[in-house]
Parts: sequence; C-alpha cells; structure tokens
Amino acid sequence: MKKKILIVDDEEDLIEMLRYHLAKNGYDVVKAYDGDTAIDILKREAVHLMILDVMMPGRDGYEVCQMIRSEGDQTPIIFLTARTEEIDEVLGLEIGGDDFIRKPFSIKSLISRVRAVLRRYEEKESNENILSIQGIEIHLNNYDIFIDEGKIDFTRKEFELLTYLAKNPNKVYSRDELLNQVWGDNVYVVNRTVDVHIGRIRKKLGRYRDVIETIVGVGYRCNI
Repeated sequence: MKKKILIVDDEEDLIEMLRYHLAKNGYDVVKAYDGDTAIDILKREAVHLMILDVMMPGRDGYEVCQMIRSEGDQTPIIFLTARTEEIDEVLGLEIGGDDFIRKPFSIKSLISRVRAVLRRYEEKESNENILSIQGIEIHLNNYDIFIDEGKIDFTRKEFELLTYLAKNPNKVYSRDELLNQVWGDNVYVVNRTVDVHIGRIRKKLGRYRDVIETIVGVGYRCNI
C-alpha cells in the first residue's frame, strides 16, 4: 500500500513541485494551503506523514502541530521553514515535530528525510504490536505467539485470553470478567471454560507456565 503524505504550504508552486517528486517516488499526496484545511483533512483521512510549512497566514505550522498533538494525533511531521535560527528548530521538535528542513532544500535530501521518518515510525509501530513477557512474544497483528523464539500454535480464544491478561499485567480478573471480555455477553459459556483454556495455555507456555497465576477463590492474573 502506498504511503499517503499531506503537504501543507501556502506556496502553490512549491506544493506542486513536492507533489510531483513525491508521487514519482511512489507516494500518494494530499494538499492543503492552510493550517485549518490540514486539520480537517487529518480528521477525515489516514495520513502517514505531514510536510508542514511553519510560516503560513492564519494558523502557522507550530499552531497546527500543537493542536493535533493535543488531540492525540501522532502523525509524523516534517517542518519546512525559511527561518534560520536554531531556536526555531528546537521549538519545532519540542512541540512534537519529527524533523526540520530549511528552505531552500534539495529534493533528494527531502525524499531521504521522508523515508527516514517513515521508517522510524514503522519500527515503532512494529514494536508496539508485540507484547513481551520473559521469553514469550505475542504478535498482535497476526495472532502468532513465540516462546523462546519458536512459534507455538494457540487457538484464537487461547490467544485472546493470554493477550488480555498480558495487556493488563499484575491485575486479578475473575472468571466472569474474563468470560465477558474474551467471549462476550452474547455467547453462552460456563466458568469452567476459562479454567480449561488457562490449563491449555499453561501447557503450551512450558517453563513459563507460572506467568499465569491462579488466585484461589478469585480468578487469574498475569505476572511480569
């Protein structure tokens, strides 16, 4: 899937030049000529990276960055600016920017910086999609579990039950809570179902079986 890049600048010629070269390098491009339009686009579309001019009429690039970060949007941002003061770069990075490119710039350098920022975010997302407990790795994206680097087959419910406990470590859950969270309200199963699945999970965890602790008379918890 192509990465989508949002270019935000009030200079139409610059946007068109960037759009041409980014498209030539395999990226989809969305354009905005002011900060408010950029914010609206981010609310409607999934964007992989934003190239954001600092000096624009109305809401400037710093304000746009602060606003979207305050709303929890973590879209990577590369600032563009004609300013030369180091303090501007420091401010841009402190408020949530990922890189800072001064005008004029070479297209080759900009493409290289775009690739670097996207690569960093891909690596970060990849790491966030793996839960690690001792020698256990739970790969959330593809329902795989590795124990001591060897892949072990888990049923879907075994995977979901272990994942739920692992995402909420050191917290005790009753059987009813686990049934509700993993199986849902609309599926009829009995409390014993949780015990059976826990037993199977422990067997597959091998020497890490004690990661799942039984709290007598209460339920289970995952210890890390």
